[in-house]
Amino acid sequence: MTAIPRRRTPRAALVGAMCALAATGTVLTGCGGEDPDEGTNGVGKLPAAQIQSRTRSAAESAPAVRLSGNVVAGGRTYKLDMRLKSDGASGSVTAEGATFQLLRVGEALFLKADGDFWTHADGKGGHSDGDSDTGTAAAGKLGGKYVKVPQGDPSYKKFSGFTDMDVLLDGLLTLHGTLETDGRREQTGVRTIRITGDDGSGGTLDVSLEGRPYPLRLVRAGGAGTLSFSAWGTNFTLAEPEKDETVDYGKQLPTS
Repeated sequence: MTAIPRRRTPRAALVGAMCALAATGTVLTGCGGEDPDEGTNGVGKLPAAQIQSRTRSAAESAPAVRLSGNVVAGGRTYKLDMRLKSDGASGSVTAEGATFQLLRVGEALFLKADGDFWTHADGKGGHSDGDSDTGTAAAGKLGGKYVKVPQGDPSYKKFSGFTDMDVLLDGLLTLHGTLETDGRREQTGVRTIRITGDDGSGGTLDVSLEGRPYPLRLVRAGGAGTLSFSAWGTNFTLAEPEKDETVDYGKQLPTS
């Protein structure tokens, strides 16, 4: 007797096609009766508010993270690529076409930029003693060097804010408005659950479903930037630059 293969119903064919599409797309759904939470950390089953609470707790307890992307603040767009931990950070910031490196080791903060960055410093040199160094002279002295930012300088607080893991995470990881879940996604090969504030107008956050529920991608409310988080818990070495790479400019940096 010859076995006659069973024909797939149109519905079965449609479900199979949808599953295949989901496997290659961004939104992941349970197919074939599979439990979408199987093998995950379980936060996908929780209400959105609890997911946000869990991911904040995971982030706050992590010893280190890499943060990259764009942040809009004060009418300016900042492009960040920073590695952060509790006692310091290193990385780069780009604003208005100018890129500079930041390094903080404990309370010591260093800024490194090329000569063009310092050429736009004011002609007064920014010294509290009235020194009349020009921006060009400052560029020749400071370009390509790690410049120690004095703690009394107005720019210290601004620049150090980019290097403070606790401050950055506390300011970023809160969505606004009514929280809801918005399906499963995938970020760099990791399964995630997305939560939104006010249907996305209050921001969206993708939270890892694998291992600890770390935040992996944030879209800030009001078009205020998109950030990715990676290397959670991965330690890195911080060390002050060598003496011949460093310039101590004095009590106040040139302003730009």
